[in-house]
Amino acid sequence: MGHGIIAWIIIGIVAGFITGKIMKGSGFGALMDMVIGLIGAFIGGFLSSHMGLGGVGEHGLIMSIAIAIVGAVILTFVVRLITGNKSAL
Repeated sequence: MGHGIIAWIIIGIVAGFITGKIMKGSGFGALMDMVIGLIGAFIGGFLSSHMGLGGVGEHGLIMSIAIAIVGAVILTFVVRLITGNKSAL
């Protein structure tokens, strides 16, 4: 069962907010946090589906948020490695 657009926005907001707290950097505001959470959902979904756990849309809201957080943390870590800026994202 997939999520609707409202659910994806909620997942993005929550995942971006939590990732900002986990990674302890200066963020770019609520909109960028949401974008990072949504991109993180794609990354996390890609990784979880390739690990045999299923994609983001195949789980409930809480598990989808957890997968999105993992993806967003990975995204933030990679961006920081590339830019060399520990406070980016």
